[in-house]
Amino acid sequence: MEASETKSQETEDRARLRFQVELEFVQCLGNPHYLNFLAQRGYFKEQSFMNYLKYLLYWKKPEYAKFLKYPQCLHFLELLQYEHFRRELVNPACAKFIDEQQILHWQYYSRRRMRISLPKSSGQGSASEAEPS
Repeated sequence: MEASETKSQETEDRARLRFQVELEFVQCLGNPHYLNFLAQRGYFKEQSFMNYLKYLLYWKKPEYAKFLKYPQCLHFLELLQYEHFRRELVNPACAKFIDEQQILHWQYYSRRRMRISLPKSSGQGSASEAEPS
């Protein structure tokens, strides 16, 4: 293997590792308790950290967002660009409230999705009517 091939392989490996690390970190931003942890330790007051969060906004592009398992993290990444939101995150009650709201949203969305995806009744009665009591 030539030196240029080795260097190219190292560059590809580093790029892959950076992608994985950034993907994992961006998804962690979807956890309000983690955001509270960062806020309480003063990360949001460090300019270098704020620059990093601004840099990570590239994850909103479709070619990157398609890799996210927890897309709500993009909403939090956007909110973290605002000082007022960052200040509020220091309060554990704020993180708890956000967490509860996420759970309520998921429950509503799941139920709504189930209703939409269930096949229409063919006029023969519902499943509960067909089951013996």
